[in-house]
Amino acid sequence: MYVSLLMSTFTVLFQLGHASLPLVINTWPFKNANAAAWSALQSGASVLDAVETGCARCEADQCNGSVGFGGSPDESGETTLDAMIMNGDTMEAGAVADLRRIKNAIGVARAVMEHTDHTLLVGESASVFAENMGFIAEDLTTNKSVNILSEWLKGNCQPNYRKNVLPDPSASCGPYKPRATARRNKRAQGANERSHDTIGMVALDRDGHMAAGTSTNGLTHKVPGRVGDSPIVGAGAFVDSSAGGAAATGDGDIMMRLLPSYLAVELMRAGADPSAACKTAISRIKRHYSGFFGAIICANTTGHYGECRGSRIPTVWPPPKRC
Repeated sequence: MYVSLLMSTFTVLFQLGHASLPLVINTWPFKNANAAAWSALQSGASVLDAVETGCARCEADQCNGSVGFGGSPDESGETTLDAMIMNGDTMEAGAVADLRRIKNAIGVARAVMEHTDHTLLVGESASVFAENMGFIAEDLTTNKSVNILSEWLKGNCQPNYRKNVLPDPSASCGPYKPRATARRNKRAQGANERSHDTIGMVALDRDGHMAAGTSTNGLTHKVPGRVGDSPIVGAGAFVDSSAGGAAATGDGDIMMRLLPSYLAVELMRAGADPSAACKTAISRIKRHYSGFFGAIICANTTGHYGECRGSRIPTVWPPPKRC
């Protein structure tokens, strides 16, 4: 028998009993992805297989439009994907960023880990690698992503992620040129919780093997070529079978500067319980960015887990715990 716990920022499946093993936990209430990973684990698959299966399910389901094809088009209208997978036993990792034409980003990330000595491949070269590895090239554009771009252009390209440029990015579309005298601009006002719904997943089996993974199509209306925290080891996710695993979701441009997932795992290694580790990792970010939006999930080697959410969390019932 297992128990499913569905929260506004994470989903977890674990075996009912004193020891919460095995365990699958992921960011956001992506229940189908969690169930797919759990089913793989229960059928005897490895934790790496479980994480890949769960994230791939989210990619296929286009979870909230923020994972997989056809969502979050960039300024040019193209959907590109970021993903990462990590083996907590060997510390091997594989990742792709700005991936084009390939729907199964988490699968390509695993191929990077298992078929190269590299950790991260990006852009067109990552897509060519994927095709060489047997992944099928497909158009990632959908009617929905075309409409998103069309409405954005009609609204003078608002919101966007430009600053210190001409013409004024708060009122006009590009092309942009640098402003001679820089001035401080506020972050894009249209960026909200629904533009950050990365899936981050941590799996732990009965024997203590751990793995973690992420997948996302990034920020809607991002500057082409932008890469967030998801494919960055230690930012979007981190796992060490001797300490624990963590995965983050939220404002990736900020999170990748402070590596919250790595910090949380190191805190658990030092003896912090998962909730405390998550809280400290978020607090470290908020020390520098008080308006930070994001959350992190943590699980240790015994199957205990926790989470912490930053500010600007959407209103839900029951009210989420702030930290």
